[in-house]
Amino acid sequence: MTESRKRAAIEPALVLVERESSAEFPSKRPATTVLGAVFVLTRALAGLLWLGAFLLVWPEIVAEEGFDTEEAQFGGWLVSSVSGVGIIALFLLAWLIWRGNNTARILVMCGLTLSITTSAIGYFAMGEEITIRTTLMVLALDILVLLALSSRDSRAWARRRSTATT
Repeated sequence: MTESRKRAAIEPALVLVERESSAEFPSKRPATTVLGAVFVLTRALAGLLWLGAFLLVWPEIVAEEGFDTEEAQFGGWLVSSVSGVGIIALFLLAWLIWRGNNTARILVMCGLTLSITTSAIGYFAMGEEITIRTTLMVLALDILVLLALSSRDSRAWARRRSTATT
């Protein structure tokens, strides 16, 4: 009979930072890593769609708010630049997660934790609604990606190279 790989409800923190034995490393990319990378890539593609929609609507916003030409150009440039950098970062992180980079996996998990926490604070403290039209889909995907990338197989696969070289 093989030992169960299910995590205990309460696991000591030292177990999480210990190095696994080389026998525990999966040789094939785990499905959880694939799923996490695909969802991060999907978020990047959704960011591209959002940026495109913003650029299409921006002239209407400028006309409604009465911005002068210089303010409108600066505002459009600022939103496009920040969004573009974020989208490029998501593409890069998705590729690095696919390749098995542990740092990228942890950065994405930290970002997702921040996103989930922000949604929870908005809901509980400020009364923001969580609906399908607003944040429900993003929140659900964030939770799914966080669960996928924090799985034991995904962690072991991402840490396999750093442990093998030391």
